[in-house]
Amino acid sequence: MIPWLTSDISFPPPERALIEPNGLLAVGGDLSSKRLIHAYSKGIFPWFNEDEPILWWSPNPRMVLFPAELKTSRSLRKTLQKHNYQVSADRAFEQVVAGCAAPRRNQRGTWINPRMIDAYVELHRMGHAHSVETWVAGKLSGGLYGVALGRAFFGESMFSRATDASKIAFVHLVKQLARWDFGIIDCQMKTTHLASLGAREIPRTEFTRIIEELIHYGGVKGTWRFDNDLLE
Repeated sequence: MIPWLTSDISFPPPERALIEPNGLLAVGGDLSSKRLIHAYSKGIFPWFNEDEPILWWSPNPRMVLFPAELKTSRSLRKTLQKHNYQVSADRAFEQVVAGCAAPRRNQRGTWINPRMIDAYVELHRMGHAHSVETWVAGKLSGGLYGVALGRAFFGESMFSRATDASKIAFVHLVKQLARWDFGIIDCQMKTTHLASLGAREIPRTEFTRIIEELIHYGGVKGTWRFDNDLLE
């Protein structure tokens, strides 16, 4: 039976999550910054529709990317070499979240509802949530956002309005995180899009062990900025 959370921010151990649906661990609670930070530190994240209570997940296996394992296809490398775009970090966080929240083609709605938006904007104000933006001809054309604790980055969502715009943002993020000695990027669930970039599945036990170590290392404080040489 899935437990309902109370005002206590603690969660059941991730190994108690359901096998089907994969990773459902708990229901209820709130999206306070304190609870969200505690959840991510345990490898748990919220994911629910607007008409549902808050659902908390810890899937097994877990899709992750180790920065050293980043892969770029030949076509993506050609796109990156054109330099007909600009990349930034933490320049337009709310716009990126709004872009991720916009319904995709053949999709009625989105799980990034107003409650989620407000919660992550607050995390951004606190310095825990960050965005990466891809600009084409001065317009926001793609990007991603997520949460950073120590030297672990927990990806939440990405969007594209131009070919490869989200991939451009992702590649630049991975290279910068590698520069900062981040050890892992959490991609949550398996997708062909992320697998093409080098992400792979690992057991939940391995994932939680890794993040338990990484979140205690000093991270990068304040607003993120890319190193200039990574933008050349």
